[in-house]
Amino acid sequence: MRKVIVLEFMTLDGVIQAGGGRQEDTSDGFAYGGWQAPYSDDIEGAVMNKQMSLPFDLLIGRKTFDIWEPYWPKHGDIWPAINPATKYVASNTRTSTEWEHTVFLSGDVAEKVSKLKQQEGPNLHVYGSANLVQTLMKHDLVDEFWLKIYPLTLGSGKRLFTDGTIPAAFKVTESVVSPNGIIIVNYERAGAVTTRDIAE
Repeated sequence: MRKVIVLEFMTLDGVIQAGGGRQEDTSDGFAYGGWQAPYSDDIEGAVMNKQMSLPFDLLIGRKTFDIWEPYWPKHGDIWPAINPATKYVASNTRTSTEWEHTVFLSGDVAEKVSKLKQQEGPNLHVYGSANLVQTLMKHDLVDEFWLKIYPLTLGSGKRLFTDGTIPAAFKVTESVVSPNGIIIVNYERAGAVTTRDIAE
C-alpha cells in the first residue's frame, strides 16, 4: 500500500495559495503571489532537493496541473523525476495533454485515490492543489504532511486546513528551522485524537 503525502508551503495563518509566483493563482483577488521567495535559503533548498529526489507519483488538482503543464516538460533538468513520474490529475474538465505519463481522474476522486493507494507503486505526492487536498482530508486519505511554514501572515487566501477536516492525531518524523525562519516539519498519521484534562 502506498501513502498519500501532502507537501505544502504555507504561512503562519495557513495560506497555501500562490507561494511560487505573483501570477501563479490570483483567484478571488489574491494579491500576495510570490510570498515564498523572499524567505528561501540553503536549508529549505536542501530539504526540497531531497524530497524531490525520492521515488514518487504525482497526485494534483487541475489548477496546479494547468500551472505546471507548460513549465515542467521543458525544465526536466531542474527536477529530473517529474517527467517520468505518473501524474494523476483530478479533473472533470481535462481529458488529454501532451505531457507524458498523465492520467486524468474524473468523477469520485476520493474513491479512485483510495484504489490507487491499494496498488503497488511509489508514494503519491500532492503539491498545491488546495481543492483536491480538502477532498483528500475529508475522506481520511492523507497519510503524511510535509510542511514548510513561513514566518508571515496574509489574512486571506486558500488555506490548508478548513472546516470539514476530520479530527486526526499526528507525530513529527522530521523537523528543522531554517536560517530565515522557515519551520520545516514532517507529520505522520498517529491514530485518533485522544483527550484528557491537564491535571490528570
